[in-house]
Amino acid sequence: MYERIVIYGDFVIHQQPENNKITRGKFEMAKLLTEQEIQEQVSTLSNWTLEKSKLQLNLVFKDFVEAINFVNQLVEPAESAGHHPDIEISYNRVKLTLTTHDAGGLTQKDFDLAKIISRNQA
Repeated sequence: MYERIVIYGDFVIHQQPENNKITRGKFEMAKLLTEQEIQEQVSTLSNWTLEKSKLQLNLVFKDFVEAINFVNQLVEPAESAGHHPDIEISYNRVKLTLTTHDAGGLTQKDFDLAKIISRNQA
């Protein structure tokens, strides 16, 4: 069973698959960070770059299998966060891009997931 989220205007209903628990509340879109907040946070991330309103990480692995293994390690943290990177794979190269599409730019969600990804890559 999959997680189910239904949004009616500014009201959200969330059904969790593991226990069928239903929660209700006001839907709030993630808040865009200011340029100052973005600069402060990007300076704390190793190897991530800022490209327009997106965080990017470019990695090179020994081979295709190693690259795919890294990408597979992203599934659980991305699903847990409810936030998913855009992923490009070209043989042993992986490019990750983070942005909050529905907010139209960078939010705290992007930096939180970037920190988790950075820990997993170490």
